[in-house]
Amino acid sequence: MPRTRPAAAAWACLAALAPGCAAQPVPPDDAVRRGVGRLVREDGFPAAVAAVRDAGGAVRTYTAGTADLVERGPVPADGFVRIGSGTKTYVAVVVLQLAGEGRVDLDTPIGTYLPGAARGRGTDGRRVTVRQLLRHTSGLPDYEPLLDADVFRRRRVHHRPERLLDVALAHGPDFAPGAGWGYSNTNYILLGLLVQRVTGRPLAREVAHRILRPLGLRHTYFPGTGELGIRRPHARGYHANAPGGPLRDITVMDPSWGWAAGAMIATPDDVNRFLVAVLAGHLLAPEQRRELRGTVPAPALWRGARYGPGLISTPLSCGGLMWGHGGDIPGYETRSGATDDGRAVTVTVTALPTALRRGAVAARHVLALVDTALCGPARRPGA
Repeated sequence: MPRTRPAAAAWACLAALAPGCAAQPVPPDDAVRRGVGRLVREDGFPAAVAAVRDAGGAVRTYTAGTADLVERGPVPADGFVRIGSGTKTYVAVVVLQLAGEGRVDLDTPIGTYLPGAARGRGTDGRRVTVRQLLRHTSGLPDYEPLLDADVFRRRRVHHRPERLLDVALAHGPDFAPGAGWGYSNTNYILLGLLVQRVTGRPLAREVAHRILRPLGLRHTYFPGTGELGIRRPHARGYHANAPGGPLRDITVMDPSWGWAAGAMIATPDDVNRFLVAVLAGHLLAPEQRRELRGTVPAPALWRGARYGPGLISTPLSCGGLMWGHGGDIPGYETRSGATDDGRAVTVTVTALPTALRRGAVAARHVLALVDTALCGPARRPGA
């Protein structure tokens, strides 16, 4: 069985890569080990990786499958992955920090900060607040489904955030601001522009300055302009434009179309360390921590999901909640969750479930594995 450390040592393991914080051995009958194996063997993902932290900071890492469908190399433990919409949590934390500094008012319309940036067909940024953008209650249409559906054709195209807004705002709103809930990447493009306008600095620099460097997250980054690859080590990502079609390598890709809504890259354990730090209050003042947990129902995600500023709460099978965010980008799907007592898990597979024949079932298995890792047999009801 893996060694554990006292809870008092947990933050030390978050703040530095000390030898005592190395990955722990995994028992042969470990449920997460079986789960990552099933994602490859039964669901058809080329590879699956997971990192699990217990409340004392002990880490276990898991891999299954192959890092490369051509060379059949081993999957690196805790390698770099594209985290997709997991980026939104980092951006939301920066916006909340600016609110705590009195530089952003969450109830002020985005049009006050970015005049004309959220004006379009039936859309008026003077009626959409920062808080509504953070929670996806703005009604703004999502630009992502309006881009070329063939990601292989646009994999090397650079997208400016202003152009992404133009694509979205050429269409009418999905509902009036505050009148519903609808996941829209457009919201976080505007929030990224807000950060840049208020600080006068690039979004990537603010995320690094305010989050990555203070937490020592040396394996998390925003790709630079023209940076199409992923730092090593990593498993390659695969995609198919139609469910069950032949999987093609999509590792090399310009992620600028995701930008503040989904361009970041990290290792699974770096994601865990970030989430634990957020929940522990190491990045936000008390008022902003309460704001982060101010959720609204998000039934379109999955059962029981509620959305706060860049953070999703989900009921656990063993009781209580996990807090995290999913991330889907061609080549990689990531699901993460953390609890208030310091446990955290991040699972990544190297293809989107929608690229697979049994996509809906495979997607449920990825999310269920997060619950398995956080609950475990000893924490399940009736155990």
